Amino acid sequence: MVNMLEELELRDLGPIDSATITPAPSMTAITGETGAGKSMLLNALRMISGGTADASRVASGADQAWAQGIFALGERDPLRAMLAEAGIPVDDDGLFLSRSVPAKGRSRSVLCGKSVPRSLLGEVASNLITIHGQTDQLRIASVARQREFIDAYARDDKARESFNQSYEKYRSVCERLRRLQTQESSMRQQADYLRDSIARIDHVDPHDGELEELMDQRDRIEHAEQITSGVEHALAYLDASQFESAEGAAGVGQLIAGAVQSLRGIHAVGDYEQLAERLESAGAEIDDVVFSLSRSLDADGETGNLDSINGRIHDLNELAQRWGPTLADVLQWRDRAKIDVEDLDASPEQLHSLEQERDRLRDEAIARGRALSKARTDAANALSAQVNRELGQLAMSGAKLDIVVTPRNGEGMLDATGIDDIEFLFTPFPGSASLPMGKSASGGELSRLMLALELCAADSSQESDSSQNASAGMTFIFDEVDAGVGGKAAVELGRRLAKLARRNQVIVVTHLPQVASWAERQYVVSKETGKEGTHTTVREVSGGERVREIARMLAGSESKTSLKHARELLHESEIE
Repeated sequence: MVNMLEELELRDLGPIDSATITPAPSMTAITGETGAGKSMLLNALRMISGGTADASRVASGADQAWAQGIFALGERDPLRAMLAEAGIPVDDDGLFLSRSVPAKGRSRSVLCGKSVPRSLLGEVASNLITIHGQTDQLRIASVARQREFIDAYARDDKARESFNQSYEKYRSVCERLRRLQTQESSMRQQADYLRDSIARIDHVDPHDGELEELMDQRDRIEHAEQITSGVEHALAYLDASQFESAEGAAGVGQLIAGAVQSLRGIHAVGDYEQLAERLESAGAEIDDVVFSLSRSLDADGETGNLDSINGRIHDLNELAQRWGPTLADVLQWRDRAKIDVEDLDASPEQLHSLEQERDRLRDEAIARGRALSKARTDAANALSAQVNRELGQLAMSGAKLDIVVTPRNGEGMLDATGIDDIEFLFTPFPGSASLPMGKSASGGELSRLMLALELCAADSSQESDSSQNASAGMTFIFDEVDAGVGGKAAVELGRRLAKLARRNQVIVVTHLPQVASWAERQYVVSKETGKEGTHTTVREVSGGERVREIARMLAGSESKTSLKHARELLHESEIE
């Protein structure tokens, strides 16, 4: 299994000074006498799951209670992306969730060493841990979670995606139509503003980069005399032959050419040829400069009306200030505004066309919603039947779960979830009323009902090998699941918990040896009295010590008969 609880550590929580457990990847049993403090391990898990802080659970004399869970996390787990977005680093050492609850003051939630809101701790934990106990909210108590559970069991991804696409198109057209119908007055004002603005921009008719071009042109005109004078003087020094007044005067290029010729006329030993090449290269560069300056003289003869240019710059600046900051932004704004005006005009023809499009898309979404509802109904019937078979094996003969998928009718039949309503109704015994889950059963019955549901979901996941199944890769905690169970039903309960543990991590708090014997690992919570008083300890038992613990659970003693029965119970569980 990819995701699992690798370690749970707690300090100063209730009667437990300190304890550390390392659950097995499959099934772990927590056992101990009533009142020994097994519930504190559950409280530690509730703490790191973002549960309500309870200062009364802080050990007497301690400043605070503290709990930490370390989870292995798959490399491709979607939870990694959520944590990265929240700025939480996750490395190969695992995902650390910790919580401290002071005797006085506010609790502190920490993810991988970083303080986070309790809500984020709870959101992360909800993807890792599911606690089924009397005081814990059912994982699928809400209608939304029940729908998710059914969809995961039905493996209706294609039908849901098809419906979602149709519904999103329908919703988009409805929103556009609503905007056109309900905002006519403000839309007319907005349309008038947009039309005036578009007309103003079109009248000026700017083009991208024009403002910079005009400002450069204005700068050249304003400094034309200074530019011409400077360039002419530079050319006079470099190549006086370009001016009639300096006819016959040698330019820099000619002088360099003469120097090159003189150096190449030397036939003595030396680097004169190399020096000549360097001079020749410098002469070529100077010739290029002379050419560029000569061209600039022609270009700088450019003329223009400064008043006209300044007026144009003023108009362009005004556009940029209103709809800019650049002319490119102005042009983009105008193009978008033209589209918006078409919508804002809200002509009767346009409204009629949108209404027809809305009705067509609604019919399409309803048709795809019916296909989705059919898949959910088939899945609900199959899941109900499978769960009811499981309940019969979990000492709940006569109990039944009805999953009702009810198609809606009328104007409001369609919403983002489809066209149906889903209810999980539970009947705990024959003749009792069928009520929504959580309102019709005891803590033990609800735990066994959730075990049955999780088993069915796990079977579905195994058949489809779907990583998106709601029950894949979770750590399940079961408390009170064995309430009112004994004999063969207890053995069957243990077997089914072990079955769920094949693909998920299971931790069960139990007082039944028939359940504990199925666990791969067992921890015992017990009270020990010493010189310093009574303390609660948590220790792993294995080998002969585990046999003795199972015997104690069977008979309250370690007689030969109970020890033999314990060995047989453990052996039978290992065989299966």
